[in-house]
Amino acid sequence: MKKITTLFAGLIALLILPAFTWATVKLPAIFGEHMVLQQQTETPVWGKTDPGKTVTVSTSWDKKSYSNRADASGNWKVKVKTPVAGGPYSITISDGQALKLNNVLIGEVWICSGQSNMQMTMRGYRNQPVTGSNEAIAGSENPNIRFITIERKTSLVPLDDFTGKWMECLPQNVADCSAAAWFFGQLVNKALDVPVGLIISSWGGTRIEPWITETGLKEFEFVKLPDKNQTGTISQQTPTVLYNSMIHPMVGYAFRGALWYQGESNRNEPANYERLMPGLVKSWRTAWGIGDFPFYYVQIAPYDYGTSGLSSAFLREAQLKASNALPNMGMACLMDAGEKDCIHPANKKAAGERLAYLALVKTYGKGGFEYSGPVLKEMKTEGSLVYLTFDHASNGLTTFGKELLNFKVAGENKVFVPAKAFITNTGITLFAPSVAKPVAVRYAFDDFVVGELFNTEGLPASSFRTDTW
Repeated sequence: MKKITTLFAGLIALLILPAFTWATVKLPAIFGEHMVLQQQTETPVWGKTDPGKTVTVSTSWDKKSYSNRADASGNWKVKVKTPVAGGPYSITISDGQALKLNNVLIGEVWICSGQSNMQMTMRGYRNQPVTGSNEAIAGSENPNIRFITIERKTSLVPLDDFTGKWMECLPQNVADCSAAAWFFGQLVNKALDVPVGLIISSWGGTRIEPWITETGLKEFEFVKLPDKNQTGTISQQTPTVLYNSMIHPMVGYAFRGALWYQGESNRNEPANYERLMPGLVKSWRTAWGIGDFPFYYVQIAPYDYGTSGLSSAFLREAQLKASNALPNMGMACLMDAGEKDCIHPANKKAAGERLAYLALVKTYGKGGFEYSGPVLKEMKTEGSLVYLTFDHASNGLTTFGKELLNFKVAGENKVFVPAKAFITNTGITLFAPSVAKPVAVRYAFDDFVVGELFNTEGLPASSFRTDTW
């Protein structure tokens, strides 16, 4: 009888053991082993447990603990002070049972979002390669770069969590990392010698409206907000639904800035996009409430969209104008990287590294190199001659040996004709024999075009025009 009682007690102990060894605290997917936390901040850490329980977060880098009591719904949040970049460290989270996160780095965190050109991984799409990807993947192992890719999902209401997992940078993982994000992170890591964390939340083919908050979209009379009570499949093109499911769950997570590569799907509404682009930025900044964090984006590359719809030059123009709409914004140009028959340029290294130039100069205060291609400063005319000067060309302009073929001029009749253009010590001089009194200039203002104008640092000029016709 004693043996039976002892055996029964042992079985009971085995059954109840998990209750004492498994942590009851639950963390959203944005927190996990291998993650990167933003350096030198008070970074929020949050999750769920039983209502009323006290949760303690302990950090190995300073041996400090932070506690808070869960509310009636079991939600808790603490703010943890992070040191200068370094690691790896560990974080222990306990509500009576401990959950330990190992291999945590402190460094620079960037959110990377947009449509297919941000989603495009290092391995490329089917029959659509990323230039140099095999070599880049082979040499990609780096303990100081981490990334998390958010699973694609829609929602009519803001969600508390998404699906994703922080990954170490090993070749087998990097092959499935956003190429634009990876090349950005690699250069920032190399230039700053600090850990870099990339949060990749993108969905191919999507418009900009699904990525903006409901409050942010209310100022745009041309956007119809969805009925939250609708049933059935929710299109990823529905306004707010990607912000709700793929951005909102991480609102509060401390980060340095955001990267954006999108615009192709809004090509036919450039005037609206010029307003929506800063609208997106404002809505995210409002959601986080941490001020005007940096927001840098890639201008869509030239591509032959066919005869239907507007030339993509108008959308590129909208993106160029939007880059000055708010503080701490900037645009990377790909006028030299477009492909006539592929909307996904293979040169993702150019996209990522040009975003990194923006961040290194404008966010991190680095110097000695340029972050922008030439930007038109002023146009003057003298008889049949037009003189153009440019910002971001302190050491002059170049075509790297090519002829300037993409300039056009027009007189008061508004008819544009090809112009002869020459680089001078002060900028560019151009004319067209058939235009005696030019009043407007356009450069590379076509759907598909290969830009040939650069500064001597090798960064291309965006397409532009001086008219509003």
